[in-house]
Amino acid sequence: MKLLLTLDKKLRSNLLILFAAGLLFWCSMASFLPTLPLYVDHIGGTKQEVGIVMGSFAIGLLSFRTRLGKFSDRRGRKIVLLIGTLVVTIAPLLYIGTNSIYGLIAIRAFHGISIAAFSTAYTALVADLAPEENRGEIIGYMSLVSSLGVAIGPAVGSYLVETAGYPQLFLFASGLGFVSILFSTQITNPPINSSGQKNNKSKFWQLFADPKVRVPAIILLLVGLNFGSMRTFVPLFIKSTDAGLNPGLFYTASATAGFSVRLLVGRAADRYGRGLFVSISLILYVIALVNIWSANSSQSFLISGAIEGAGLGMLIPMISAIIADRALPEERGRMFGFCLTGFDLGIAIAGPVLGTVAEEIGYRNIFAFSAALSCLAFLIFITQSSKDVSHSLRFAFGRGQDLYALNQIDRNLTTKHSQS
Repeated sequence: MKLLLTLDKKLRSNLLILFAAGLLFWCSMASFLPTLPLYVDHIGGTKQEVGIVMGSFAIGLLSFRTRLGKFSDRRGRKIVLLIGTLVVTIAPLLYIGTNSIYGLIAIRAFHGISIAAFSTAYTALVADLAPEENRGEIIGYMSLVSSLGVAIGPAVGSYLVETAGYPQLFLFASGLGFVSILFSTQITNPPINSSGQKNNKSKFWQLFADPKVRVPAIILLLVGLNFGSMRTFVPLFIKSTDAGLNPGLFYTASATAGFSVRLLVGRAADRYGRGLFVSISLILYVIALVNIWSANSSQSFLISGAIEGAGLGMLIPMISAIIADRALPEERGRMFGFCLTGFDLGIAIAGPVLGTVAEEIGYRNIFAFSAALSCLAFLIFITQSSKDVSHSLRFAFGRGQDLYALNQIDRNLTTKHSQS
């Protein structure tokens, strides 16, 4: 945290305002996690309808993530931030008085646009603002907003429902979004390099042909599948055992570990390289899933939750830093959008895809299957993360540079020019 005191006053102010906007945004979003399923049940929805309403969030998220990422490259991050905060302000008000399941599905899909806009623009803007030599550390600190929001929002949301009722919850969530708008209007948006836009016309899915973007996206897809499986099946698995553990404590352990790791990993990655910590995060995911597969006690589940949280808390900032290192400012939005869509898609399909697998092999063995997916992600990263297997291994274990990083490319070009 001492780094913030050394930054230019204007830059520090910009980052702090952005952090405040992000915290309010995520508190508003997270307040619906424990309460919206209860609201659907409250108006007479079935268990299946609860799942459909909650899952419809992915419609807006997946449909708009890529478009808004590209839009942020063309028009600036600030306008996309404002779109996200505007949606998170309007959507809660639409829930008031809505007693139709179809109406809730439509509102929830609209609500999903908020994350598609805000998280993409937020990540790209942090990368734009952060000095290159401290990029990993600043991304690590700024990524704390989601962890803090998910820790605060559900508790406040549940309290409001119990003491005041659902309309007050919706008004409160909308109010948080409105204050987030006010903070977002005060952010200084870095100028867009319009000269680079003519080189940024390729279709979005053509990014999949580019290994510097494709490999991080595949890693996030596989981790997203595992993340989604844990959020879907861990409570059911704990209930099926004799552990006697409140499933909420599993997620508390995960969130606490993730928060702690994010405070430390960014600074270390600036010194030792991003690849090493991506590798460590994937190994932690394998260990966590194997531990869940073999768990029979509350202690085993809590340890597994902490390991999983540490893995995810390390992975997301590091992938973000890698993409920031590899992208020009005028293409960061669409590249972040592409990679984060991999994570979104993994979460969205985890329930139906792995649920089908669980029907055949049971809840316990689904985590062995997920551990195998994490092993696959690890193998892909250590062999495909750079221009060939040799350089990939060196980058993945902190023994070599990221050859796709723009500063590294610039140095290579300078060296070749001097030799010629």
